[in-house]
Amino acid sequence: MSTPLRRFVACLVLLPPLAAWAQAGALCTSDGQSTPRVLRERFISADCEACWREPTPTPPSGTLVLDWVLAGTQGDDAPLAAVARRESLERLEALRQPAPDKRMQLSNQVRGGRYHVRVSRGPVMNGYAGASLTFKSRAPVKQPLTGWLALVELLPAGTEGSPVPRVLMRNLLSEPIAPRATEPMGQLWRPMNVPEGADPERLQLLGWVSDARGRVLVAAQSRCDGADR
Repeated sequence: MSTPLRRFVACLVLLPPLAAWAQAGALCTSDGQSTPRVLRERFISADCEACWREPTPTPPSGTLVLDWVLAGTQGDDAPLAAVARRESLERLEALRQPAPDKRMQLSNQVRGGRYHVRVSRGPVMNGYAGASLTFKSRAPVKQPLTGWLALVELLPAGTEGSPVPRVLMRNLLSEPIAPRATEPMGQLWRPMNVPEGADPERLQLLGWVSDARGRVLVAAQSRCDGADR
């Protein structure tokens, strides 16, 4: 299926739910949220159950955290295999980093300032959640740019023995984006599949934009009205 046709099909799927969500006040957005200053990504091999259970320092204020679980050498028998995602390797490749044997943490400063990004998502319907990203810059920006949308599950401390809260990556969209939106829903938008076992009440959306050097220009996280998170 060609890219224009794929976008058209996605639009047909996404537009009716978006209208209904907005009318019902159920749309979760990054509106009114402070801009993160740091994107911290924690990578864990699915083989390393001890890594999941290991205490980690509380991130400083203004840090956007994302937990990635990589497929392990044990395959489906790995302790964390149920939440491993192939997109984790794609993210490491984009960061030009090798896959860790056990765990690895990477932090990137968010440039912010003249850049702004908005993310939004709707509720889970038939196993999917609509997601969108809109990027704006108050000054010319050098291309290429990449938009990233991560559907995450917010897991409280104690989940599966983790002593710290987790922001578990459940699904990922990434592709080159234009520096200016030409459509009402922004530069990047899709229905995102929600993996089996994910709790819809705990789902949120992280989004960021990176430049050709991999620097994070701006990042955001959705929040649902009335959510105590």
